[in-house]
Amino acid sequence: MLHIKIVSVGKVRETYVQEGIREYVKRLRAYVHLELAEVADQAIPSQGTPKQLDQIKGRESDGIRGRLKPQDYVVLLDRQGESVSSEGVAAFLEERALRGSSHIVFVVGGSLGVDEEMQRRADWRWSFSPLTFPHQLMRLMLLEQIYRGCKIRAGEVYHK
Repeated sequence: MLHIKIVSVGKVRETYVQEGIREYVKRLRAYVHLELAEVADQAIPSQGTPKQLDQIKGRESDGIRGRLKPQDYVVLLDRQGESVSSEGVAAFLEERALRGSSHIVFVVGGSLGVDEEMQRRADWRWSFSPLTFPHQLMRLMLLEQIYRGCKIRAGEVYHK
């Protein structure tokens, strides 16, 4: 069974997003061992200097790195990353399982993104879209795509 961890910066505050996350966590139990981890987000000053913003990004990235293990296969959600279809997500999950890299960590950075060190740590950078999405909503979208990929892998009806 795949072990999937999602490490995200900040808390999900919207009730409707929390409910959606709970639903997909419940659905995914049949397919993967799932862990959700939150890293504290840092207050961003409205007139922050580039140095201050880099420091904030660095502290958030340090929190993410603290949740990683050396053997983890790290997938960074990144607008500049590679775009794949839902079938591509299923193929990715299958490949990780076959290669024995069954510990996958998906990283959702903060609103400033992640630092360069965190970008280098990523084994794969995945772009959902060139659009910008709210970070809390991105978690729900990520869970849905992992669930869809699991259903495709299992040959079950869900994906159309």
